[in-house]
Amino acid sequence: MEAPVLAKVIRGETVESVHRGHIVAIDGDARTLLEIGNRFVITYFRSASKPFQVLPCVTSGAADAFGYTDDEIALACASHSGELMHVKVCRRMLEKAGLSESELQCGRHLPFNEKETERLLRSNAEITEVYNNCSGKHTAMIAFAKHIRTDTSRYMECGHPIQQKILETISVLCDIPKEQIPIGIDGCCVPNFAMPLEAMALGFLNLVAPSNELSDEFHAASKRVVDAMLAHPELIGGTDRLDTILMAAAPEKLISKVGADGVWLCGVLPCDEYPRGLAVALKIEDGDDKRARPVVAVEILKRLGVLPNEGLRELSPMPIQNRRGDMVGHVEPTIDKN
Repeated sequence: MEAPVLAKVIRGETVESVHRGHIVAIDGDARTLLEIGNRFVITYFRSASKPFQVLPCVTSGAADAFGYTDDEIALACASHSGELMHVKVCRRMLEKAGLSESELQCGRHLPFNEKETERLLRSNAEITEVYNNCSGKHTAMIAFAKHIRTDTSRYMECGHPIQQKILETISVLCDIPKEQIPIGIDGCCVPNFAMPLEAMALGFLNLVAPSNELSDEFHAASKRVVDAMLAHPELIGGTDRLDTILMAAAPEKLISKVGADGVWLCGVLPCDEYPRGLAVALKIEDGDDKRARPVVAVEILKRLGVLPNEGLRELSPMPIQNRRGDMVGHVEPTIDKN
């Protein structure tokens, strides 16, 4: 079936373009609280899987062995902006594990933060792998490999023990046999995982409110990862980034994690309205990250009562400006019409 329209781009009074997609929200009582589109659509987890990818570093004892603190665990979950605060934490993680920046195999790109990019270019600084938005995750992977005394130079390969342990972890938390999880290579060169949107939501539910069927080890590690994200929202994204904005708007209430190509996952901690937690999974069909995803994410959280109706007006509806800064249109959510 054709995916429903989740957001419209309106310039003047005319709809200029639309963004379609799929949404599912489930709670810890196995209730489907919101379903728009196809909950079984299969897509890649992308960077929304980072909290799961760091879990084996915690359960293996590697995080404790290297003395990783909450901010360092948070950075391992991050798609960060490459700001000084992010780079500083990453370099500290590397130093604690006795690693060098050259061992990171995530590739190089300019920081997502425009001011930091401008600063680096003006100073003719070298852009190393630590500025990659996935550098925290990669540092945790290499530290894990070093801790279990396996090859650290091939940690990104699908058959490597590190990646197999991550696959096993995702299989358990998302309740899908690992043989049924298609693997692709992410932008940062490590394996990533395709599965139904509903399974992704279940995984996030098991992060914020682990099932009683999961081991005590998973319960403890999930709490540690979630607590780290809650304590350091500024590290999960950065200045003006969606994850940081949402977590700051509802402090200590939710974890938010974007993934490339229009993916967004959210876990709401147990509360009066959702005693056993809540999880949301969103996929913007055309992969839009900048216009549709933030508008729809905010509207979902408002609809579920997680954010107040008047919250984050700067994101939803999202204003459209011309090159001079004049307001010429907006992006509005349409999930209330589905």
